[in-house]
Formats: sequence, C-alpha cells, structure tokens
Amino acid sequence: MTMDSAFQVSVLASGSTGNSLYIESDQKKVLVDAGLSGKKITELMGQIDRNPKDLDAIFVTHEHRDHVHGVGVLSRKYDIDVYANEKTWEAMSRIVGNIKLEHQHIIEMGKTLTLGDMDVESFGVSHDAVAPQFYQFHRQNKAFAVLTDTGYCSEQVRGVLRNANGYLIENNHNIEMLRMGKYPWHLKQRILGDRGHLSNEDGAYALADMIGSKTERVYLGHLSKENNMKELAHLTTENILKLKDLGVDEDFTIWDTDPDMATDLFQF
Repeated sequence: MTMDSAFQVSVLASGSTGNSLYIESDQKKVLVDAGLSGKKITELMGQIDRNPKDLDAIFVTHEHRDHVHGVGVLSRKYDIDVYANEKTWEAMSRIVGNIKLEHQHIIEMGKTLTLGDMDVESFGVSHDAVAPQFYQFHRQNKAFAVLTDTGYCSEQVRGVLRNANGYLIENNHNIEMLRMGKYPWHLKQRILGDRGHLSNEDGAYALADMIGSKTERVYLGHLSKENNMKELAHLTTENILKLKDLGVDEDFTIWDTDPDMATDLFQF
C-alpha cells in the first residue's frame, strides 16, 4: 500500500446468492461475511492474489445463509477469529457448526472495536434477522462503510456513515421488476417492507444524503438475480445522484459488483 493509503478493499461477491467483502490494512486482513463455500471464497480471494490462510478475522452481519455459509469452515481450517453480536452467534450456530471457543468473539451493536491498526464500528439496521448489524472501518482519518440487507436507511445510520471514503450500499431490486415478477406475494411484501431490502431508488437516496467531500468510490451491492439488473441499478443511482448535484465521475465513481467475480483491490 502507498504511504497515505488506509485500506485496500475488494467486494469478493455480492448478491442474493452470497456475500463477502475483503478489507486489508497494514496490520490486518479481514472479511465482512463469508456467505459462499470455503472453496468459492478461496477462489475469489485468489482473483485478487490473496489467501484465506492470512485472514485475521471475519465480521458477521447477520445469520442468513448468504452471509454465513463459509464462516465455520474457514474459521476451522485457518484458525480465524469470528466476530458477531451475541444474538447472531446463537442464531447462526446451527449453520456455521463448531467454532473453537478462542475464535468466538462478541462485538455488540453500536460498539467500536479496535483490531490492530483499524477501528471497527458496528451499527444496527432494519432487517428480518435476530439482531442485524453492519460495520464501518476507520483508519488514518479514512472510513469504509458496509450497508446491505436493510429495509430502510434511518437518519441515525445516515449520520453514522456520512462522508465515508468508500461505500458498499444495497441496490437489491427494481420495484417494478419485483412487483411484476414471479415471487409469491408474501415474499414481495417481505422484500418491500421495513425489514426487507433497499431498492435501487432507496439506496441512491440514502447515498445522496451520506456522500461527502471525502467520498471516492461507491459499490452497488446485493443485487437480486431475479428482480434487478446491473445496468438498471447503476443508471438509477447515477441519475439520482446527478439530480442532487453530486459529482458522479468527477468527485467519486460508481462501481458494480458481481456474485461470482471479485472487484479489483482498491486503495482508500
């Protein structure tokens, strides 16, 4: 990393089939979630020339399988520390299996934990899990924020995440595609509800309220395979941010993510 770089970040995978983000400082290498098989995460890390054996920690957001599928196997194979709040530990135990006691760590909602040379701030969101929380990473006066899997973005969350250098933000669905799609009504209701997922518009308006002078890059994440398209999410976000007079492609850039391909490592 260059002298003024705080983090290197890659969105390894993002989508309804599995989610994992890689973030690295001078001292630490961590994942936020590991919602794919251990084999797939190893392959995705290989795409950015990294190896799971070097990971120091996995921070878990909530117990849904597309966020925890590979947590247990990676921790057992490489002796990786796992951080989650107490309720999430209880809820995900049957999915992740046995994890050594010395690798089980608690990070409660609303708390900030220091891990080596970075601070990890947790914050609660509105999603249909037992105690969902996401994370913002801080180092050298820089911040990278992760926010997917929430039905809405509260004023409090917007305040916590304002003016980060980078964002991974949810653009789960296009509302019309979801409404006209094949999902049963109860599932559509769940996704559209306050404990569901952000639409393209929701994500863009939340971003418009959070982006600041420090912001360099925005990743659009957790796109539904059935109810969204990359081009649609990107265009919607770009149009709304331009309507708000924000400097798309001048002050910051918008990047797509993929369920099967890691984004290039980027230095913040």
